[in-house]
Amino acid sequence: MGSVRLVRGTSLVPVDYAYAAVAGRNVWVAGACPLDEDGKTVAVGDVAGQTRRVMENLVVALESAGASLTDVAKTTVYVASTEQADLVAAWNVYKEVMGEHDAPSTLLGVAALGYDDQLVEVEAVAVVG
Repeated sequence: MGSVRLVRGTSLVPVDYAYAAVAGRNVWVAGACPLDEDGKTVAVGDVAGQTRRVMENLVVALESAGASLTDVAKTTVYVASTEQADLVAAWNVYKEVMGEHDAPSTLLGVAALGYDDQLVEVEAVAVVG
């Protein structure tokens, strides 16, 4: 058996790939997306609304890998927009959810994301224990 455990939790939205990887104390979470339990994009056209769902899904992914938001060491926040106001809207929700745990993060505006109508995605690296 390898030293990397891939997490495909049943409580996660239906995706066809491992949502997280665990190796020792390290956890890498694939970009959490604004998808509901049926795999549909929520809050179409609403950056803040999608960010809320992304952060909910990130929490589920972390918990499935044995981690929590306070274990996060770094994140990357992707927003499919060239408008700074959209990046700020996503960042404000992200910061609200992260609270006092202001781990290093990179905020990026990108041309497109992988799912229909997707505007926001957040990936994370965590260290547990």
